[in-house]
Amino acid sequence: MPVPHLLEYPAQPGGPQALCLPLDFALGALACCGACVFTNPLEVVKTRLQLQGELRARGSYPRHYRGALQALWLVGRTDGLRGLQKGLSAGLLYQACMNGVRLGFYSYAEAAGLTAGPGGSLLVGATAGALGAFVASPAYLVKTHLQAQAVEAIAVGHQHNHQGVSSAFATIYRREGVIGLWRGVNGAVPRVMVGSASQLATFSSAKDWVLQTQCFSPHSWLIALTAATISGIAVTFTMTPFDVISTRLYNQPVDELRRGRLYSGFVDCLLKVCQTEGPLGLYKGMGPVFLRLAPHTVLSMLFWDLMRQRAFQYYENPERD
Repeated sequence: MPVPHLLEYPAQPGGPQALCLPLDFALGALACCGACVFTNPLEVVKTRLQLQGELRARGSYPRHYRGALQALWLVGRTDGLRGLQKGLSAGLLYQACMNGVRLGFYSYAEAAGLTAGPGGSLLVGATAGALGAFVASPAYLVKTHLQAQAVEAIAVGHQHNHQGVSSAFATIYRREGVIGLWRGVNGAVPRVMVGSASQLATFSSAKDWVLQTQCFSPHSWLIALTAATISGIAVTFTMTPFDVISTRLYNQPVDELRRGRLYSGFVDCLLKVCQTEGPLGLYKGMGPVFLRLAPHTVLSMLFWDLMRQRAFQYYENPERD
C-alpha cells in the first residue's frame, strides 16, 4: 500500500533534500539517543575529571581520577555498572531535545540553500546548536548534577544529592523557580554553538571530500563513518574548553539569592579557571572528551545519515505491498 510522502519540500535538481521537519526532528533525536547509550559512561568520567580540583592549584588536591580508563575502572569498582550509567535518563532526554532541534533545523536550512554560501555551514550549524542548547538546557543541568554524584571516597565538585531525574527537576524548581532550570545556559549555548558548527560543517565537508575521492561506493555507509570520524576529531579540539566551563557553571551551588557561589557567568568562570588552574585547566578531561565525542559523533552522524537515506528511499519508492 502507498505510504505518505516523507518529503515536505521538493528537492531542487542536484540540490539537497529535506524531510518534513517533525520526521527529521525524530530521526535526529533517535540517532543521538542511540549513540548516548554507548557513550554515557564516558560522559560520567568526563564530568568527574572536569570537576576534579575545581579552583585549586595543580598538585594541591587529591586526584581520584587519573585518566579515562582508570576513572572508568574506579567508578565501576566503587559504584558498579549502574554508576557508569548515572544520568542516562536525563542524558537521553537532553540528546532527544537538543539534537532533534539541532539536526532537524540544520537539514531544513541545508535544503533551503542557507548553507551554500561562504561560511554558511558554520553559521547555520552554530545557530542550530544555540537553539538546541537552549531548549535542552534543563535536561543537561540535571544530567550534570546526577553524573557528578558519587560516594564520598571518590566525590569531586559540589554534591547535589538528588534521588533521581524527577526528584532533581522538582528540587531545582522548588528552590530556584523556572529560571533555575535554565541556570548555566550561558555556558551551554556557546559550548554547543562551537561544537555544532565544527561538527556539522566538518561532517558535510568531509563527506563531500570522501565522495570525491571515490574510495567507496556512493551509497556506502563507510562514507558517513569516515566523515564522522574526521568530524569527531575537530569537535574535540574546539569544544573542550567550552565543555569544562559549561560543566562548572551547571554543577556549582547557589546561594540564598539564587546566584552561583563560585562563578557569576561564562567570562568569570573562564578567568577563574585560568588564574587558579592555569590554561591547561580548560582542557581537563580532554581524553574522555575525545573518547566520548569521537564515537558519539561517529555513531550519531552515522545513524542519522543512514536513517535519512532510508527515509529518502521510501519517498522515491512510495508504493509498498
